[in-house]
Order: sequence, then C-alpha cells, then structure tokens
Amino acid sequence: MRLRPALCLVLLVVALFGAGSTAVAAASAVGTAALTARGDDPETVKVTGKLVNRDDTGSTPVGGGKVTVTGASGAEYSATSRPDGAFSVEVPFEVGPLSIELDERSLPDGVTLREGGRNPITRTVSGTLPLTVTFVLGKGDRQTMSWADQIPQSLFNGLYFGLIISLGALGLSLIFATTRLTNFAHGEMVTFGALVTYALNVTGIDIWLAGLLAAGLAGVFGFAQDRFFWRPIRRRGTGVLAMMIISIGVQFILRNVYQFFTGGRTETYRQYTTPEGHRLGPITYSVRDVVCVAIALVLVVGVTIALRRTRLGRATRAVADNAALAATTGINVNRVITTVWSVGALLAATCGLLLGFSQAVKFDLGALQLLVMFAAITVGGLGSVWGAVLGSLLVGTLIEMSTLVIPSELKMAAALFLLIGVLLVRPQGLLGRAQRIG
Repeated sequence: MRLRPALCLVLLVVALFGAGSTAVAAASAVGTAALTARGDDPETVKVTGKLVNRDDTGSTPVGGGKVTVTGASGAEYSATSRPDGAFSVEVPFEVGPLSIELDERSLPDGVTLREGGRNPITRTVSGTLPLTVTFVLGKGDRQTMSWADQIPQSLFNGLYFGLIISLGALGLSLIFATTRLTNFAHGEMVTFGALVTYALNVTGIDIWLAGLLAAGLAGVFGFAQDRFFWRPIRRRGTGVLAMMIISIGVQFILRNVYQFFTGGRTETYRQYTTPEGHRLGPITYSVRDVVCVAIALVLVVGVTIALRRTRLGRATRAVADNAALAATTGINVNRVITTVWSVGALLAATCGLLLGFSQAVKFDLGALQLLVMFAAITVGGLGSVWGAVLGSLLVGTLIEMSTLVIPSELKMAAALFLLIGVLLVRPQGLLGRAQRIG
C-alpha cells in the first residue's frame, strides 16, 4: 500500500514533534535534578559572566573582581570572580530591572575598565533564565588597529566561516546534482543539528558525543524524508518547479516546529562557549576553532574521496550525469538518491553543530545561512562538489573581509554582489559545465 506524500509529511512532522518533546522533557528533567542536587532555589535568576583583560599581549582572566547585583527591590548581592575570571551571582526572581556593577577598585593593578565600557549594566528580568553580562576590560587595542592590521584576522575568520558553510553547501549541491531539486528546506537540517546537539548537551552528554548523535539522527531524518516523502512525489512525475515550491512549504513547517519547542529563544551550548584565545602572529584563534576546522576538513575530504574511489560514489556521479542512463546499467537510482539525502542531512547537521558555537543556537539558524549556501553553490557551479567547497570559501572570505569597509550588518550583501558578478561573467559558475537548455 502506497502512502500519499501529504500523509507522509504529516507522519514526519508528528515524529519530529515526538522526538523534540522527548528531548525537551529530558533536558528539563535533568536541569531540575541538577538544581535539586545543588540545593538551588528554582525561583532565582543567575547572573553570570567572565572578567578578561584584553590588551596587546592577548587575553588574561581576571580574578578577585567584585561584582554587585542590585535587584528590583533594591537588595544587593555580590560575588567575586574566580581565578579563571568567571563569576556567578544568584538573586531572587523579581520582574523588573537588574543593575550589575563591577567594583573597579577590586581589579588588579594595571587592569581597568575599557574607556566607554558600560558600568553598571542594566538588564530587564522577565523570567528565570540565566543572564550573561560582559564587562570590557583592557586598553581597547581594537580601536587603534589600522585597516591593514585587521586584514589577517578577517581573512582567517572568512576562511573559517566558509569552511563550516561548505558542509551545508556540499550536501545541498549533492541533492541538486542527483535530483535537480533546489531544496529550500535544507537550512532546517542545519538548525536540526544545532538544536538536537543542544538538547542532548543540556542533559549532561559531552558536546562532541551529542554532536555525533545529532548527526546520526539527522542522517536518519534525511533518509526518512526521501524514502517516505520525496520519492513518492518523484514517482508521481511531479515537476522540479513544483517540488521546489513544496520544499518551501516543508521549510516553513519545520521552522515553526523548531520555534514551538524553543520558544524563539537563543541558547548556547554548555561547553566550550568561551574558549581561551591564542595568538599566532596577527591572528587570534582558539583550540575549539582548530577542532571545528579539523572536523570540517575530514568530512569534506572524506566525501570527495568517496565520490571518486567508492562504488557508491561512482554510482552517485553516474546518476548526477544522467539518471535514466544510469538506471539502464543496473544502478538503483532511488537507493542512490536516498543515500545522498542521508549524507546531505548529516553534513548539514554537522554544519549546524559547528555554527552553534559562534552564532548560538536558534530556531532560524539554518534559515539565516541558506542564502549564503545558495550563493556558494551557484558561484562554484551547480552540481559541482569542489565548486561548492570553492564557492563557500570565496563567499565566506568576502563576507568577513567586507566588514573592513561596510557595516557588519550589511556583510551578507557581499555574497549577493559576488553571485551577481560571477553570473555575469560565467553563468555556469566557476567550476560548472556549460549546458544547452531546451
């Protein structure tokens, strides 16, 4: 008995609701247990932060700094920063403003609040979620850096961002190459990876193990999407344009499901959110950045080698070139496409996991990066694996470098300018092949 595509979509959404509710319930249970074990009052608000002195020599944690929080009723609560610079103050929950003040007299000799830095900081309390505040300490060397001095760091940031985005773009390119579908719901798989990683991490699972489990679940979700939804639609002979419009509908469904469970809040992982910075010449990096780059490189190189050296990879390239001809040679086209959907979802989820470190976790995380991924695969060449990687690196680098001359709020527009420029000169993309249409 064949299931109708609409019914399959309903079943997928119900399954996603069930998985999400289970993860959220588990996270809530563990969070409550942790509060009980520590003896904390759940009707309190925790104000946290970290004192770090930044100057020409790098970043140094500041211990012994006194932070005072004044509640809405006027009561004061204080704490002193630990040797690693972190501090935490718990105040009774009261709806209204909180005033968080750093006692500058408690800072070590030579450490001062940066000129123009806010002190005290006022935050409005509307719930019992933790509040994070940042006091900017140091001489403010960034204000004195010349345009040329910022180029190395911006270049590093651009290559880093481009490499992470290449994971999502690579999956999007593989799906397009084998199905000719421009999948607008691909960004929601990026969000899926970040949200599931967060849900598992808050239950106490190590962040990297949580990410591995999230990638595996995303692979299963990608398999289910194609096997029970997209394959029946293809079997009915639905056109590519109609399928693209359907993917837009799936995108909005999934995004609203995510928003339902997260409440539209922005969350952060429980580990490696504020790593210690290291300097290599004019570039500042962290060990977390190195690990993220290593993961992205392993996946990108692994997928490209698999496409060249394995039987499944050669079958995938054959389907991408001509699905009908590949079927006549004995290749199971549907099985290849379903595998590509699984791999593409896994890559997208890993992209979301890594983006969650630098951009936090939110229900529309992937949607905000979808335009960048589309620009990357178009610039590199639609359907080209190496084109997706090259396009991502170029787009990511241009986005970060553009902040040297334009406001950071407009940096995403740089990707569109690059896209327009490449299409005017080479419509098939940098590594794409020119083809006759019609």
